[in-house]
Amino acid sequence: MPSRVRKVFWLNPATLWAARNGPLASLFGDPTGADRSRWVRAQAERGADPARPIRREDPEHYSFLLLGDTGEGDDPQYAVVPGMLAAGAGTRFALICSDVLYPVGSANEYGTKFFRPYRDYAAPIYAIPGNHDWYDGLVGFMRVFCRAPQLPPGPKPRALTAAWWRGLLWKSPDTPDDAALDRPRQMRAAPEQAAEQPGPYWAMDTGPLRIIGIDTGLLGDLDAEQGAWLREVARGPRPKILITGSPLYVDGEYHPCAIAGGGTVDDIVRDPANTFVAAIGGDIHNYQHYPVDVDGRRIEYVVSGGGGAFMHATHTIPKVAVGGVGEDDFRCYPMRGDSLAFHSRLYARRLHLPMLELTPEEATAVIARRLGTTPVRATDAPVTFRAHLVATLLGVAHRPDRGARLRLPVRKTYTQVLSPGSATYSPPFFKSFLRLDVTPTTVRVRCFAATGMREQELDPPVEDDFTITLPAA
Repeated sequence: MPSRVRKVFWLNPATLWAARNGPLASLFGDPTGADRSRWVRAQAERGADPARPIRREDPEHYSFLLLGDTGEGDDPQYAVVPGMLAAGAGTRFALICSDVLYPVGSANEYGTKFFRPYRDYAAPIYAIPGNHDWYDGLVGFMRVFCRAPQLPPGPKPRALTAAWWRGLLWKSPDTPDDAALDRPRQMRAAPEQAAEQPGPYWAMDTGPLRIIGIDTGLLGDLDAEQGAWLREVARGPRPKILITGSPLYVDGEYHPCAIAGGGTVDDIVRDPANTFVAAIGGDIHNYQHYPVDVDGRRIEYVVSGGGGAFMHATHTIPKVAVGGVGEDDFRCYPMRGDSLAFHSRLYARRLHLPMLELTPEEATAVIARRLGTTPVRATDAPVTFRAHLVATLLGVAHRPDRGARLRLPVRKTYTQVLSPGSATYSPPFFKSFLRLDVTPTTVRVRCFAATGMREQELDPPVEDDFTITLPAA
């Protein structure tokens, strides 16, 4: 790590103000679709057409890495790197799915938050943007991954329209300091690390697979132009994996991702003629796995957002019953009990209230009681009134068919507000990344943990391991 690091404090008013474009887009309309079209047209004029897939010369047997929501530039991000290099030995490339930089994807911060941490990864890195990359108007992302110059200002909106009001408060993108950016770029300047993609969304043909990366912008949806492109590149019998900034199944809920003009991304994923086998998204900072049966075919829906940013709690995920996936089929990391124990210890120390702290065994037991599930690890810890109280205060869901002595409406609040305020800089960090091993007939997916503990940095443990059977192309 650099000798001096500015830590991101998510409840700092300055941080919230810098990330104001998301709420403004919700209030006054989202300009992402129009801005994305301008980027794509500018790239086409430069000869970089997203309609043409990236064609890699990978063999039929190869491996690649995938991690999401990476770049706060502090201890948790750098703690992922040793295990990533160890488990990623021999991989052909890496993918970042959502939010390369936090809190705002400025090109001037890529040195410590991208080039430096991954300088020893001796293969190309491709990416799709997340909402935080769009807080900078995508200027930094396009400069680094597409070598694209900054766009000229767009047309001015008419006075007193919603777009005009939005523009009064809109954060303008930072101007990249190309000289300053060229210095850290040298950290990943080896020929075998070179990667260039046509735009914020792309298709890649690699070995027996086609990997399709989509850009879900500020609010988690697609513009009509990108939707038409997706329908086109999704056609055909070649097995496909979707990479998206907005996961389609997450926190026990289904979010099919709307496309302007009609239809959803998941309509395209589920169409048997398009032969998708998996959809992997970032944005939520943990790992989740939903194996969904779609008319007799299994599609693996995965959340992989544990690449470095603060951890979103998993103990707030209710008992899973979505898309035909039950609790016994669902996997998450960190496990709910570990998430609850971590946050109970954190708030016990911050509030100087030792009674709030639960051991991992107590947390595991109360989670199982509240959800009506079998404990994920053996425990004989009693489930006390205190454990129920702490679980309620920290947003643990209740079993839907039973009442409870205490109910507080904190689950959404905890996920949206308290999780960002729970960032810590001491292990365990509960980060994760994926390694995918591809053959002509299968893709093996492993989720590796990155805790920041030295033994697990050297030999990262596997938290989930499953194999996808590929249809014949």
